[in-house]
Amino acid sequence: MAEKKGTFIGRTLRGQILSGSLFTRYWLQILVLMAMVLVYITNRYSCQREMEQIRRLTERLQVVQTESLRVRGAYMSRIRESAMKQRLDSLGVDLAVQRQPPYRLKSSGEERD
Repeated sequence: MAEKKGTFIGRTLRGQILSGSLFTRYWLQILVLMAMVLVYITNRYSCQREMEQIRRLTERLQVVQTESLRVRGAYMSRIRESAMKQRLDSLGVDLAVQRQPPYRLKSSGEERD
């Protein structure tokens, strides 16, 4: 066992640990390992890129939602009855709010309540 340690350390120091015979014996395993490493790197890069895109889209969604709330608030203020009255008065349109609720006209063929 001492010889193996000595020879392993000696081969490592001489640079023979990664010899040509190692590659010829295990070329398929080395090729599969390299392919797995490349797939791992590619997968990690694509995941990071997609996470960054999700973050950008989330920020954009928050901006659009905020803008939507602002526009909705402006719209709601424009359609309020008092705002509409003031706008009609400023434009000089002669419209007024009805004092009586609308009623249904019945034709002579309909039954009366």
